[in-house]
Amino acid sequence: MATLIVVDEPADWPLQISSAEVISARSYLTDNRFSSLRRPRVYNLCESYAYQASGYYVSLLAEARGHRPLPDILTMQDIKSPALIRPTEEIEELMQKALQGREEERLELSVYFGHHSEPRFQRLAKALFNVFPVPLLRASFLRRPKWRLQGLRPIPVGDIPAEQRELLRGAIEEHFARRMPAPKSATARYELAILVNPADRSPPSDPPAIRKFERAGEAHGFEVEIIGPDDFGRLAEFDALFIRETTRVDHHTYRFASRAKSEGLIVIDDPDSIVRCANKVYLAELMARLAIPTPKTLIVHRKNIDRVEAELGLPCVLKQPDSSFSQGVVKVQDKVALRTALKQLLGRSDLVVAQEYLPTPFDWRVGVLDRKPLYVCRYYMARNHWQIYKQHSGGRMTAGRWDTLRLDEAPPDVVELGLRAANAIGEGFYGVDIKETDGRYLVIEVNDNPSIERGVEDQVLGDMLYDAVMRVMRSRLELARVNGISR
Repeated sequence: MATLIVVDEPADWPLQISSAEVISARSYLTDNRFSSLRRPRVYNLCESYAYQASGYYVSLLAEARGHRPLPDILTMQDIKSPALIRPTEEIEELMQKALQGREEERLELSVYFGHHSEPRFQRLAKALFNVFPVPLLRASFLRRPKWRLQGLRPIPVGDIPAEQRELLRGAIEEHFARRMPAPKSATARYELAILVNPADRSPPSDPPAIRKFERAGEAHGFEVEIIGPDDFGRLAEFDALFIRETTRVDHHTYRFASRAKSEGLIVIDDPDSIVRCANKVYLAELMARLAIPTPKTLIVHRKNIDRVEAELGLPCVLKQPDSSFSQGVVKVQDKVALRTALKQLLGRSDLVVAQEYLPTPFDWRVGVLDRKPLYVCRYYMARNHWQIYKQHSGGRMTAGRWDTLRLDEAPPDVVELGLRAANAIGEGFYGVDIKETDGRYLVIEVNDNPSIERGVEDQVLGDMLYDAVMRVMRSRLELARVNGISR
């Protein structure tokens, strides 16, 4: 795959990079040799990204040609608008830490492909590049009284000091080395990124399952690459994104999904699904509106605390709206525990979900993909515990046993209810948790990004489970290409 470094004047470019061709913006815009290239990576290092300047047109035409520009038009617009360069919580924290103790009121940092010359600024530089992926970026900060991000702009190639050229070379070579793996398949037609995070304490897929997803993707014509949280700036290089990290809204996983969607990638799970599944208040309201059966549920706020015991009885279950993997979910036995738990939960969220307590030996899980049931599991409660997952001191977590059934072995009402609940969310990849009690089936929650681990959810389908996911990815890509709505 070709790699182009586009600058205003190649004579101003100070380095020789063997793995890339340095060309002028005029050549890229006018020479048919470049317009006919098949999906090269285009690093736009033009001096200005102003509307209708040559730098603007380089990225605009790169997108029109099906090339992969960095930065893309969306990023260009973002850095030009003060309203759109609000720092994330991560950048805010890193900024205050890195700039603490500085006496000047204004400071500028030069960021080369996510690198800075001083170690104390490196994490901040990487975070800025991940959120605002501009290859050569100058960030301006102002102290009023805390430090704030005042502006971002590209660095003209001619402004790079001679003493920083080796830093730039190293940054580029590292960037290229990470972003140009050898093709895994001579027949690969598309590029798929699978987002994982080694720091995720409860990842939805274990390493053996990830390897199976890789092999299934390759069989369906994908060049598959495992990426991590630091690869946000790379999304434009791919055709599709498969998230295999625990998702949250106020989190980089949501930013990955949202950015991928805006870039025209096929993404599972999509940002809408993450938002809808992540909040149990939303799910409670949605299930009630659609008359999908659930346990007795009350949305609790500071004015209706007294209704919890009266309507649900004790014990009952309280849920932090964004809880997952049984964390943020508590069972309260008496009035004192109820008041204490609600005080804590309402201190973090204005609304809390309360549900009647329904003890069962297991929960059903119906896996749904693309509006079709895929698998059915039974997850049994952890030993001597009322939930599937049990949190131990020190952060260790254990789970109960499981078994997986063929679709035709599971109760038809379970499959039908799981499908109905999932389809109320969208057409992504969901795991619907259902309790069976007194002959009734009740939806507990709908999870995006459901667990797929080797030997568990694939117990019946085996490799066909991974194949089914990749088949949907590929069919969506091909449909988008036919309809002209993908990059």
